[in-house]
Amino acid sequence: MGLKKYLLLVKRWAWLLIIGLVVGAAGSLLVSMRMKPVYQATTTVLTTRAGQGSSSSNTDATYSSDQTLTQTYVRLASSDSLKQAVAEQLNYPIRSGQITAEQVLATQIIQITVQDTNPAHAAQIANTFVQVLIAKNDELQSGRYNTMEQSLDAQKTQMQTQIADLQTQIDQASTLTVNQQKQWIEGQISTLQTEISQLQGEIAVAGIPVTLAETDSLSQKKSNLAQIQSLLTSYQQAYNNLMVNGQPMKISTGDSGSSTLSLLQTTQNLYQQIYLSILSNLEQVRLARLQDTPNVVQIEPALAPTNPIKPRPLQNTILGGIAGLMVAAGGVFLIDYLDDTLKTPEDAERITGLSVIGFIAEMQSDNGKGENLYVTKEPRSPISEAFRSLRTNLEFSGVDKPIKTIIVTSPGPGEGKTTVAANLAAIISHGGKRVLLLDTDLRRPSVHKVMRMPNKVGLSNVFRGNLRLQEVMQVVENSDGFNVITSGSLPPNPTELLGSARMLQILEELEKLEDVVIIDCPPALVPDAQVLAAKVDGVLVVIQPGHTHIDSTRATIKQLKRAEANLIGVVFNRIPRDRSGYYGDHYALYSTNEKGYNYYPDEDRKGQKKK
Repeated sequence: MGLKKYLLLVKRWAWLLIIGLVVGAAGSLLVSMRMKPVYQATTTVLTTRAGQGSSSSNTDATYSSDQTLTQTYVRLASSDSLKQAVAEQLNYPIRSGQITAEQVLATQIIQITVQDTNPAHAAQIANTFVQVLIAKNDELQSGRYNTMEQSLDAQKTQMQTQIADLQTQIDQASTLTVNQQKQWIEGQISTLQTEISQLQGEIAVAGIPVTLAETDSLSQKKSNLAQIQSLLTSYQQAYNNLMVNGQPMKISTGDSGSSTLSLLQTTQNLYQQIYLSILSNLEQVRLARLQDTPNVVQIEPALAPTNPIKPRPLQNTILGGIAGLMVAAGGVFLIDYLDDTLKTPEDAERITGLSVIGFIAEMQSDNGKGENLYVTKEPRSPISEAFRSLRTNLEFSGVDKPIKTIIVTSPGPGEGKTTVAANLAAIISHGGKRVLLLDTDLRRPSVHKVMRMPNKVGLSNVFRGNLRLQEVMQVVENSDGFNVITSGSLPPNPTELLGSARMLQILEELEKLEDVVIIDCPPALVPDAQVLAAKVDGVLVVIQPGHTHIDSTRATIKQLKRAEANLIGVVFNRIPRDRSGYYGDHYALYSTNEKGYNYYPDEDRKGQKKK
């Protein structure tokens, strides 16, 4: 459809579009007024890496790492566990979707938004959520170093105990007997073997180190293992010497490899070195924990909002009105798309292959009631001019061969063919010709109703031979040369009568008596029209725009062509006065109100000059 047709469609269905607009806007306004106000509180937090230097802050790798870190915290803030923790801490439920977290574009800032029907609760939830997020972050990050720190604390305590025991043993070394030295050395060997096994297990479990602290810790454990293994060898040698000689070891410090005091002091020195190494590793782990743990800092605390963010009655009303208008517009276009009726002359010419030679508007008088013989009642009206134009087009159609007998039919009932036939006959009689209006609709005749004449005798009486044509003719009052033959009583076999040789004789007799014979024929959906079509000079097809269906029109034309009828053209009838433009510009003039028809501005309807 072209733009103009869209505009005409909108004009035609403007009332429905307005209803859709009003209903949508009113519905949205009513819903907005019944909704509880919702308030929104917002807070922001900054995520940074601890120990991040300014020298690397501008590199692409650091920027990408920071963005990834921020996105990680956004996902963490969206977890249900944090919302559940906030609900437990505040002691009231948190609804799904009530808390949202999103990263501010190209920054390390996270914006946390909370919506609630209570403004104070909205701010309280937002601030509590940040606190829970910070606590959760500390819990997750500290878990990475807790195991290592606990292990080093246990080793430190163990070394302190062993160093104190060795100091006691050094003080008591001079009083030891052979058996006591033997037992003491066996105890030291057992202790050293236990420590060696423990260190070997820890080294095996550590695997490949990741952080610098883990690398230093692993190296220190390997160094301690080598020292303890060397000390174990010394104790084992001293134990062998004691077992071979059977005498107590000397307390003298001259032989550091065999004296009891020397072994004790060597063991104590080793444990002190291990103790210092454990302290160093513990400090490194704590330093690494501080350097590697990201920080989450609240920038701006949330404040209780004063104005609700929704509902917004004005905005909702506008959007609701637009939505209602769109729904109504969709319905209008759907109705128009599903409407398979003929609407424009172009449609009729495309479907029928015939020209539209007449455009007749709705017939309506000043009192609001339609006039049957309109051209007689309103001779100066635009509709009368339309029939005069139709009369002229018929005369041009019969330039080569005069058209004396004309059938007026339509694809279906109720499309105004009888009215067109009666008014066409009247307008032709106004031109000074003898005209006969013949009603051949022997099923549902209506010419006598339009002409307001009795129907006691008519065409059916001529078929029976009771009366002659002149005897059944009725003269129209106040006319010159305008006669009518009604249908008469209805016969049981109308199609056979109309297709008989007698009907052909009747038409021939009428052609001799009259200049033009206008035949009101049944709709083309019955075979009567096809039977008569081949017996007359021409056929007019009446179509009511917006009422006549395309399929029935196509079938009518096909049937009439099969009967070898001479199709003169199409007459558009009952064009709506208020929607003439929708059905085409060709006949907009004829749908104008008579008082607005300005072709004769100085004359009234009766042709008299205005005073």
